[in-house]
Amino acid sequence: MFEITSALKSTYPNAHAGVLVMKNVTNPPQCPALDTRKEALESQIRQRFTGKDRSAILNLPVIQAYEAFYKRFNKTYHVQLQVESIAFKGKTIPSVAALVEAMFTAEVKNMLLTAGHDLDVLQLPIRMDVAKGDERYTMMRGQEQVLKPGDMYMADQAGIISSIIYGPDQRTPIMNETRNVIFTIYAPPGIETEAVEHHLMDIQQNVLIVAPQAETDLIQVY
Repeated sequence: MFEITSALKSTYPNAHAGVLVMKNVTNPPQCPALDTRKEALESQIRQRFTGKDRSAILNLPVIQAYEAFYKRFNKTYHVQLQVESIAFKGKTIPSVAALVEAMFTAEVKNMLLTAGHDLDVLQLPIRMDVAKGDERYTMMRGQEQVLKPGDMYMADQAGIISSIIYGPDQRTPIMNETRNVIFTIYAPPGIETEAVEHHLMDIQQNVLIVAPQAETDLIQVY
């Protein structure tokens, strides 16, 4: 189902990927129980950084690991910005369909970059690779994008489904009718295996709040 290429292993030997596959899910527009968890997390984040400034977030090891990667491409880690907006600006986790919110909530909590896809749309296996700079795909907002050399990306047999710098694709997102789902985590050098494992379990628990009947088919760190 999932493989990491030798090119990526040689370029980023200390990188990891996390994969969670859950089947028999549902994706309602809203889940009150998950909303309660989201609100509690937002409150915890604000309390954690009360009286501090954004340097307290920038100095977190997990944020430093992602920033080291993003800096190569003159980009800022968007999850860092989202955590800052919750901690210092009173913003909230985006309200979208519940299955996506389950992912977002864990992403904000653990600050690990995550993408979610409709498993039934994918043409397996998925491979994680490093870009040469000539790969292209259609991003979620519909714009075609050429990858930057050195970016990490994931692709199925039909094409790229996500990259670190440019995010998920338009072809395979989680939809209202999604019944089988896969979540993938990009962990650049500096992120420990245990952090990825913990993050996968948090997503799993959130999904089970939304869809208690869901079954876990795969949960693994590569």
